[in-house]
Amino acid sequence: MRIIPAIDIIEGKCVRLSKGDYDTKKVYNEDPLEVALAYEDHGIKHLHLVDLDGAKSKRVVNHRILETIASKTGLQIDFGGGIKSDEDLHMVFESGASQATGGSIAVKSRNTFLNWLEHYGPDKIILGADCRDGNISVSGWQEDSSEAVVPFIKSYQKKGIQYVICTEISKDGMLAGPAFDLYQEILKKTSRVETTVGPSGVEDREIPGINLIASGGISGMNELPRLAELGCEGVIIGKAIYENRIALKDLENYILMHT
Repeated sequence: MRIIPAIDIIEGKCVRLSKGDYDTKKVYNEDPLEVALAYEDHGIKHLHLVDLDGAKSKRVVNHRILETIASKTGLQIDFGGGIKSDEDLHMVFESGASQATGGSIAVKSRNTFLNWLEHYGPDKIILGADCRDGNISVSGWQEDSSEAVVPFIKSYQKKGIQYVICTEISKDGMLAGPAFDLYQEILKKTSRVETTVGPSGVEDREIPGINLIASGGISGMNELPRLAELGCEGVIIGKAIYENRIALKDLENYILMHT
């Protein structure tokens, strides 16, 4: 399971929100590059970079920060927030992102998102399936849609999506544990059954159908093995690092043990 620290950006600074509420903004560091370098120094290879200004304004705003981090670290960056047009997406990849996450666009302009998936391929495009009370939320979590999360993911799985980030918004920033039951349901309903013939006879086993990245609510190292056991391909960790619930050294040791 990949360890993916998060950096959320408002006005060029590293912030965290609670349940996606912009009024709960707390600034943790004014230099995103400094934070990214600290992650890299501890053996972390991936970064989830979120343009919260972009999510709110419905266009990419903080691409310069992406460009700076991408050019001064070796981190593989997935970027989300405000990607609403072909031009936005092109800018994100030109600025150094390895992957781009589309959430609102996948709800509001399905054809555009599917065109991105076809043009760039499933290794580059991540489906953002952030939900509240089982329904997908959009526009920086400021609006709730009528799209139920599991059918929403399955509809894009049929079109070839491979990577999905799912945040249960009620958990995000609350340091009260992730949405284990939700992830279990998603993985079960998107898995496929593979039949094999071995020494003990015919066996059916479930194979994950998507690469599910858990996000929201992570509060301690003890939660990581359970997410890995469920079959999550990655986990995004934000506030728990800033609040010293999870030490970077512990993440470094976890990565070393599992590589």
